[in-house]
Amino acid sequence: MATKFSQYRAVTPALVEQRAATRHRILVTRATLTKRGNKPVEAMLHDLSVYGCRLACEAPHGTGDKVWLNLRDGAPVPATVVWNDGTHIGCRFDAPIERSLVRQLTLVIR
Repeated sequence: MATKFSQYRAVTPALVEQRAATRHRILVTRATLTKRGNKPVEAMLHDLSVYGCRLACEAPHGTGDKVWLNLRDGAPVPATVVWNDGTHIGCRFDAPIERSLVRQLTLVIR
């Protein structure tokens, strides 16, 4: 229960960056996203790590949906939609992707 002394106490914002790995800026931004039984949809890749990514996608995807991402002319990467804010979705890869693929797709900022 809040008291009159704690009711108006300023609260600092929560840490936004709570990921297991650093997200990197993207060099290649086009990707395709496929949900089981649907046609592939174009998506714009915003950031990427070995464990997941953030995409802008027009098609609706719910939390927990299984999808396949085609990030480059390679094999599709299986992933799970972790969050959706209406314009962007966050995906966690079912298995971490190769660091060499991350290096190919990202800009190295030094």
